[in-house]
Amino acid sequence: MAEAETGAAPDISGMSFEDALKALETVVRRLESGDVPLDESIDLYERGERLRTHCQARLDAAQARIEKIVQGSDGKPSGTAPFDGEN
Repeated sequence: MAEAETGAAPDISGMSFEDALKALETVVRRLESGDVPLDESIDLYERGERLRTHCQARLDAAQARIEKIVQGSDGKPSGTAPFDGEN
């Protein structure tokens, strides 16, 4: 099955940013090689898009958490505030 060949075993939603990025890099390398049949290329492209979306969501969540850092009157971080967004 093509999905098993693309490394679809781990659920993307449960992957760390680093693991998803590595998987995305593997997908890109395979697509760039030109040695993948058309149907598998389409599957790889779709998986790559899901991985890219996951990575972007993780980056957006990290950015939002960073923006939640509470600054003291001296302009220095004095703590954090909870982030209420989706992971």
